[in-house]
Amino acid sequence: MAGRDAAPEVLSVTAVVGVDVGGTFTDVALLADGDLVTAKVPTTDEQSDGVLAGIEKACAAAGVAVDDLDAFSHAMTVSVNALLEGDGADTALVTTAGFRDVLEIGRQDRPSLYDLDAEKPDPLVPRRRRYEVAERTTPGGVVEAVDEADVRAVAESIRADGADAVAVSLLHAYAYPDNEQTVARVLREALDAPVSASHEVLGEFREYERTSTTVVDAYVRPAIDRYVGRLSERAASAGIPAPRIMQANGGITDAETVRERAVLTVLSGPAAGVVGANALASDDPSAQPDLVSFDMGGTSSDVSLIRDGSVERTTAAEIADRPIRTPMVDVETVGAGGGSIAWVDAGGALRIGPESAGANPGPACYGRGGSDPTVTDANLVLGYIGDSTSLGGELSLDETRAREALADLAADAGMDGAVEAARGVYRVANASMTRAIRSVTVERGYDPRTFGLVAFGGAGPMHAVQLADGLDMDRVVVPRASGVLSAYGLLAADEKQDAVRTHRRPLDDADADRVADIFAELEADVLDSVSDGEAASLERSVDLKYAGQSFDLTVDVDDTFDPETARRRFADAHETAYGYRMDEPVHLVNCRVTATVSRPPPALDYDAGGDARKATRDAVFADGVHETPVYDRSRLAPGRTIRGPAVVEENESTTVVPPEWTATVRGDGALVAETEAP
Repeated sequence: MAGRDAAPEVLSVTAVVGVDVGGTFTDVALLADGDLVTAKVPTTDEQSDGVLAGIEKACAAAGVAVDDLDAFSHAMTVSVNALLEGDGADTALVTTAGFRDVLEIGRQDRPSLYDLDAEKPDPLVPRRRRYEVAERTTPGGVVEAVDEADVRAVAESIRADGADAVAVSLLHAYAYPDNEQTVARVLREALDAPVSASHEVLGEFREYERTSTTVVDAYVRPAIDRYVGRLSERAASAGIPAPRIMQANGGITDAETVRERAVLTVLSGPAAGVVGANALASDDPSAQPDLVSFDMGGTSSDVSLIRDGSVERTTAAEIADRPIRTPMVDVETVGAGGGSIAWVDAGGALRIGPESAGANPGPACYGRGGSDPTVTDANLVLGYIGDSTSLGGELSLDETRAREALADLAADAGMDGAVEAARGVYRVANASMTRAIRSVTVERGYDPRTFGLVAFGGAGPMHAVQLADGLDMDRVVVPRASGVLSAYGLLAADEKQDAVRTHRRPLDDADADRVADIFAELEADVLDSVSDGEAASLERSVDLKYAGQSFDLTVDVDDTFDPETARRRFADAHETAYGYRMDEPVHLVNCRVTATVSRPPPALDYDAGGDARKATRDAVFADGVHETPVYDRSRLAPGRTIRGPAVVEENESTTVVPPEWTATVRGDGALVAETEAP
């Protein structure tokens, strides 16, 4: 809220807002007639409280009335938190007789091949809540129809058990969903609980992955339904437009869609960040078309690839060791964020995370009762953050508490004082993030030295240049609003809808007319799901594999499906991914369609100048302690070049420029750091 005596004049403007809820902070980006205003508030237990508080704070700063907002986009962590914390709905599973234990059997692979004590996580649905119905469907059609009386009996058992949500996954329902449609219909009529049916959630083969994804959808659906419903009501009461929700695929959709398909919201926030990074970092035509996005928040760090100006997507991921198959931005996550707690293991080694101090009590330096040393405490002691720095413009830091926490850590680790412990925490955190970057580059056949690094998140720009230096990457881009870039990404995101259907056969035997019919049916589905079908563009793709392989690759296809063109593109993609191609038959697995309704990119104005240098302080780098100038980023004019060592501060994040690097302000306000070393 604005102060009573200094409230800015409320203007009538075109204004849109994006809000991303993170584990520690809730980030807000508000664009009003080209002017970008950002805000950061602590994430609240009831997340909608923080969302509304953040919107009010940003509107007050911009001089915009809350009820004058024209659009509201939102990314959240509700579904991921439910999976990570294991507090989703009590879920029941209805499946084909004889397949009750698919969730438990899985793929029969070991989490750790040589660890005899390794254990898989318990299934989200315990065995007592897995119900069987007599039916049989093969890849060729329905052999035994389901008896509705049997389904009603199962419904009575589910009601008696008190399950809050139901997943239905019958054998081969991806190909012939008749029996599953009957089961879902009867359960919806008989129960006052949401029912997730596999043919609606994931129209693909592979029983384990399809069942797991459907169960995840059911498990998080009540929480998503409650949260999005409550947020929509509160937004309506405040005169704010209904929220549009970021999906894992990097596109937004309406609130009702995610209330019915909750699994679409996994990795919602990280997806928004990658979209924002692509929108802002790629704004310079002279920059590399290939980028590594690096988002370091309070709880974790997320790394992703942007190749040829396009965000890399995948159709398979694991969250909390649960397989999920749905189109999503391809993100690698490590448990190292600003709030990650540093500790010493039984062998005396310094470790970081995955436990986080969160927003409350937060790191020791927050002065809210936290006593565990964190990465943020280390950055404060090293001088990268000053004790006069206010996070989010309002949260002051206590260096004395940070030093006390790190001194205790030093004693446990046999180190010489708080500064040495802080350097150790910083190096270990960087090592974790370096491994994540290598996993999406080197381990996939890409040379990180040919990529630029895009840094954002509250802590990302503080570590990014040091990470790039260690990986021999010579360019780092820190976009404007880097501390809330996921929120900005919500303003830049297009609307997207995906559909998939399994169609397994050798590519040589594929009937082009039948494939065309499948694509036409999928296109009708996605066009019916977007807000403006006439404005939507369509992309077709297929999943292909060599005969005998258990994995497949997705390649684009033209409007007219040509098997030979698809085969050639698959061979090229396989060679890029794995370093070789084979003279083996190629098999068609799935057909996919994506509908995109493009939104015009937000127009940002940037005009800064004045005396940007505001202080100096001692900061610790690899070669020792340097007296380091501190700059106010909001006063750095386009074209201004800063030589390291330097610290550039803004309300939501801080950029650290080490010795032998320079940072230049681009015309759009982005900082571009480049190495001076030969």
